[in-house]
Amino acid sequence: MITVCTSLLAAIMATATVAPPATEPDFVSLFNGTDLQGWVGDTTGYSVESGAITCGPKGTDLFTASDYANFVLRLQFKLSAGANNGIGVRAPGTGDAAYEGMEFQILDDANDKYKGWLKDWQHHGSVYGIAPSKNAAAAMRPVGEWNDQEIILDGRHAKVTLNNTVILDIDLDAAMKDGTLSGKEHPGARRSTGKIGFLGHGDYVQYRNIRIRTLPAVSAPAAPVAPAAPVTPASPMTPMKPVTPASPATPVTPATPVPPATPNKPS
Repeated sequence: MITVCTSLLAAIMATATVAPPATEPDFVSLFNGTDLQGWVGDTTGYSVESGAITCGPKGTDLFTASDYANFVLRLQFKLSAGANNGIGVRAPGTGDAAYEGMEFQILDDANDKYKGWLKDWQHHGSVYGIAPSKNAAAAMRPVGEWNDQEIILDGRHAKVTLNNTVILDIDLDAAMKDGTLSGKEHPGARRSTGKIGFLGHGDYVQYRNIRIRTLPAVSAPAAPVAPAAPVTPASPMTPMKPVTPASPATPVTPATPVPPATPNKPS
């Protein structure tokens, strides 16, 4: 009887919806836990099950109605065996988001069906076709358990943390300076804003506790101010020649006194 009760309790706990995390300053929820209000795109291939956005067997791309540029995105996801999905960012909402935007891979790396052919840039947490993650399989919890993931996208900086382990930390421009790893064009990697979405391939994947904190726009670095041209000192003035003092005037010889006139004699 005790065994039966214990098993029943474990089953209930396994299916129960985990309460959302404690309030985080400046974070806003993107999912109300009940329906797909605020989401656009494939709203028939996705549904809400047990408080989680769920990709079904025909699920493709589901996007936020709003656009986001720079942000911290936090969520929980749960994979089924061999599941493949993705988190699209800065996507226009049309076309292939892995190329027209960017895709952070969501994948059960450890599944046998991927052994021997999975490329570095296809592992979980990688920027698809552009930059590989590191040690994602070691950080991933077993299939069927919830994983915590944070994506920071700030200007050209991208960082992914999986279950408290940083698996990607890159500068996008540096990652593409010699071309993309996929060998294909990724124009979306140059976009500065767009939608966030789940990019399904018909595999069963769930997302919950989806919240975002927007970051301020990244200011372009100010152009360096050219130093002022050095002032060329004025040529020193040629000193004036000293003025030769005038020769002293020759003293004037006093005039010889005129003798007084001889008075006229009386007539």
